[in-house]
Amino acid sequence: MSTEARDPAQMSFEESLSELEKIVAHLERGDVPLADSIRIYKRGAALKARCEGQLKDAQLEVDQIVMGPEGPRAEPAKIGQ
Repeated sequence: MSTEARDPAQMSFEESLSELEKIVAHLERGDVPLADSIRIYKRGAALKARCEGQLKDAQLEVDQIVMGPEGPRAEPAKIGQ
């Protein structure tokens, strides 16, 4: 897992999700020693939290789109709160 050293906070949603999918597949194979499984699981938990945060921010941004008199307009989003 080449991106394992990267801080999840610096990764895009797509990068985080891709690595998380690889971690899940790796753990599902069941051929990982216990100590490695725990380390990998912690990494997966951090990536999952990053993805959830990014999805929440994206949903908030979408929710800020409202219908105005001239059609849809974007309200300033309060991302990260």
